[in-house]
Amino acid sequence: MKRVIILKEKLKTYRFPLILLASILIGSIVGLTFGEKTGVIKPFGDIFLNLLFMTVIPLVFFSISSAIANMDSMKRLGKIMGSMMTVFIITGIISSAFMLFATILFPPGAGADIQLETPDEVEDVALSEQIVNTFTVPDFVDLFSRENMLALIIFAVLIGLATGLTGEQGRPFTKFLTSGSEVFMKLIQLIMYYAPIGLGAYFAALIGEFGTELLGDYAKAVLIYYPVSILYFAFGFTLYAFIAGGKKGISHFWKNILAPAATALGTGSSIATIPVNLQAAKKIGVPKDIRETVLPLGATIHMDGSCLAAMLKIAFVFGVFNMDFTGISTFLTAIGICLLSGIVMSGIPGGGFIGEMMIITLYGLPIQALPVISAIGVVVDPPATMINSTGDTVSSMLVTRHLDGKDWMENAEVEV
Repeated sequence: MKRVIILKEKLKTYRFPLILLASILIGSIVGLTFGEKTGVIKPFGDIFLNLLFMTVIPLVFFSISSAIANMDSMKRLGKIMGSMMTVFIITGIISSAFMLFATILFPPGAGADIQLETPDEVEDVALSEQIVNTFTVPDFVDLFSRENMLALIIFAVLIGLATGLTGEQGRPFTKFLTSGSEVFMKLIQLIMYYAPIGLGAYFAALIGEFGTELLGDYAKAVLIYYPVSILYFAFGFTLYAFIAGGKKGISHFWKNILAPAATALGTGSSIATIPVNLQAAKKIGVPKDIRETVLPLGATIHMDGSCLAAMLKIAFVFGVFNMDFTGISTFLTAIGICLLSGIVMSGIPGGGFIGEMMIITLYGLPIQALPVISAIGVVVDPPATMINSTGDTVSSMLVTRHLDGKDWMENAEVEV
């Protein structure tokens, strides 16, 4: 009887993630069965994606600004930012090295036969101009676009700082920011009731349209990336969760990560997954100030999945052009480029494209190589986004472990 009760409690805990996974599975089967005809139900998936996107801008603003405004000291913010960047860089290096090892064992570009086509004219943007456009916008209304997410985050951080430094006179505004954060989190809960339908429809349309594109010249690269990303997700993140909270950390992570993983896999957007990630981190027990700082920033500047993809692109293009992909200096350069692509460039609008341009430029490859590696980015994007998003969640656990000590999960249970 006791076992039955425990089983019922487990099923209740995992009920919603299981429903999401079932909807994705059903959608995938429908897509494989009916092919491109499934495009007719794609609008149901688009509705879900649009609901998340229209909510994410105010949610990010209120969550970051309220978290900083409610901090007792700016010293705490500095510690969070420092710990966060350390975790982001270390996990980025690990993911890059993980894929490097896989590409050495299974060279992805060997024997590839790909027709090179000269791409459309690429606009040359000066680095200084790109930096300005990345961190600032010329008008306040431009902050309301997800294409300017880093500028919005910086604005939210400044608002939080200004509110906290204002003191007693800023208390009413602090309450407003806190209330706004709670309201939009509740809105996300309502939107997630539609997730099984939205994700099921989205997967049906995606599989129906692109299911056959994994064949041909890119099959080998894809067959390397998907298993490696799954292994990194399963074992890498389990190790990070263990470091963060021991066995309880692993249990809490896997109990709450399936919904963000499914959302990222279906939407192909780290930004769209922020609301679901914030919910998951809250249930895991990550403190409010840490989760509402690390997760929105992580969605723009922390990309383990992109590091995996960048290493695969480098190894693939080396194989296509019969270049020697060996030697410590070659490997270290590749890891450095992966970090720039996955941590720095991912925060820039069109950062993936800029990362691909970096690969071509630094290795002296012809511009015709651009569509070669861009195509890889398209076919590996779903699992890459899943790794990117869920990596932010486990990173927030690692930051909490560093700042709040090994007993943070026991203390968090009282707070949640």
